[in-house]
Amino acid sequence: MELGMIGLGRMGANMAQRLHRGGVAVTGFDPGQGARERLAVAGVATAATLEALVQALPAPRVLWLMVPADVVDPVLEQLLPLLSPGDLVVDGGNSWYRESLRRAQRCGQAQVAFIDCGTSGGVWGLQEGYCLMLGGEADAMARLRPALEALAPAADRGWAHVGPVGAGHFCKMVHNGIEYGMMQAYAEGFALMEKKREFELDLAQVADVWRHGSVVRSWLLDLGAEALQRNPRLEGIAPYVQDSGEGRWTVREAIDLDVSAPVITLSLLERLRSRESNSFADRMLAQMRSGFGGHAVKAANDGA
Repeated sequence: MELGMIGLGRMGANMAQRLHRGGVAVTGFDPGQGARERLAVAGVATAATLEALVQALPAPRVLWLMVPADVVDPVLEQLLPLLSPGDLVVDGGNSWYRESLRRAQRCGQAQVAFIDCGTSGGVWGLQEGYCLMLGGEADAMARLRPALEALAPAADRGWAHVGPVGAGHFCKMVHNGIEYGMMQAYAEGFALMEKKREFELDLAQVADVWRHGSVVRSWLLDLGAEALQRNPRLEGIAPYVQDSGEGRWTVREAIDLDVSAPVITLSLLERLRSRESNSFADRMLAQMRSGFGGHAVKAANDGA
């Protein structure tokens, strides 16, 4: 099988290398020359332009996009005029599933097949393999199978055709919402233990013991335990947590479907709260408390 990988950031470059190791002939493209050169050093072929990438692949072509969600449409604008009927485009990034439905329709008008692939594995995917959730037509999935078997942790697990177009990115959206809730629960639990100073708990020790036999063991806990081993007090790390959109989409979908999802919703709100260095809401609360109860308000220059 031959495949073109568009987008050679951390995920795309690692996926291209894993495909190459798995016997899939990969040609990579990225507008950044440095990204192309780094992949070439790893032994993977690259193309300097989209046009050159398309020309390097035999028809019917398979193009896999690993670009940010807001870049997918501009890439498709450039790519679709270069493709032929029967070609296949895979969006493996973190796109909103409703956008994937629209993009599939657009590709269909050009007689190009479309698969949306929710991809999990992060920077560890090159070594451990990727979890792949795919939406699309069965015949397109059959064409892609050798690549999926190479990318997944094993040929027979870690990837699945979960439904029609849109289903792959929908499942990945919910996956990431669950991830938000799990991470928030771990963070709150360790914050509680850190505050219980009289026990002088070794949080790295607790995290490590939970990794073996505990019902809360997970890869996220493994990562947390490693972080605490390296930096037990988490010194030098700002209490600022970014989000990349999937949690917001999950909460929006829960509202649209009348599904109660309080843990995922609150975990998203906690991430937003982490970015407020001088919260207006907290200052308003302090002032109201003072108003009804006469409680002292702490001045900002007192370390509030």
